[in-house]
Amino acid sequence: MSRHRLVYFIFFTLLTFGCKQVAVTPHRSLGIFEQEHLILGNPSEATSDTINYNNFLMAKPQYVLSYSRDRGTPNWVSWHVNKDWLGSASRQNDFRADENLPTGWYRVNGSSYSRSGFDRGHNVPSADRTLSSEANSATFLMTNMVPQAPRNNQETWASLENYTRDLVEQGQEVYVIMGSYGAGGTGSNGTARTIDEGRVTVPSRIWKILLVLPEGQNDLSRVTVNTRVIAIDTPNMNTLNSNWRTYLTTVDAIEAVTGYDLLSSVPEDIQQVIEKRLDTVSTP
Repeated sequence: MSRHRLVYFIFFTLLTFGCKQVAVTPHRSLGIFEQEHLILGNPSEATSDTINYNNFLMAKPQYVLSYSRDRGTPNWVSWHVNKDWLGSASRQNDFRADENLPTGWYRVNGSSYSRSGFDRGHNVPSADRTLSSEANSATFLMTNMVPQAPRNNQETWASLENYTRDLVEQGQEVYVIMGSYGAGGTGSNGTARTIDEGRVTVPSRIWKILLVLPEGQNDLSRVTVNTRVIAIDTPNMNTLNSNWRTYLTTVDAIEAVTGYDLLSSVPEDIQQVIEKRLDTVSTP
């Protein structure tokens, strides 16, 4: 049994036998999930203290995120994609509120985006978590969603997500961090800064970085100056080019606009090289 499958089995065994603290207090289990999904670091130094309500750390077996209570969306989501996560589970489509949000916080629900002109845009794609129905269902929590222009979501973003899984099928494993910033996007109903009666902010930009490694062990130690990193930053609009390569950028550029330290666990001398490099492998 692989390391990931063992961790996943332990988590759901505990949940089945009534250890509900594992499910409702993410910080108690952070060490387990952090080892896989936050291997590149905590970009915003998010914490699970409720006083940190706009940079609130939530750790799940399937991914780790920083949540903004006031925006009603994640700031960023970090996850690992390898063959252990890919299976034959079907798409669950059970969009729903995240009950692990602190008591008293507004919980964005599955209908909050209705008639807004924006898709419920996954950060962690459903198809990245097909190991089991439970793993797939976790991607439909609304803490994993941002209001995303339909063409951005269904064409440009979908193409990059498919490319990520193609890399995995070719013998790679990929560490992904995705986020959004700004306010004001253009969906099928026009431009909006917020939806759900002002409780959910529509981001103006959506970004993602992918760090690509050959399959192996001790992943962080295998990151070198030659490691491939793909970074894109797209406007959140419905007139987007469907070719995601149009929006290639650098990690340094995304850090400059977000204030995040996206590869903070990578040795500094390596960061300086790979964060400023524009990916050329991805160009047609």
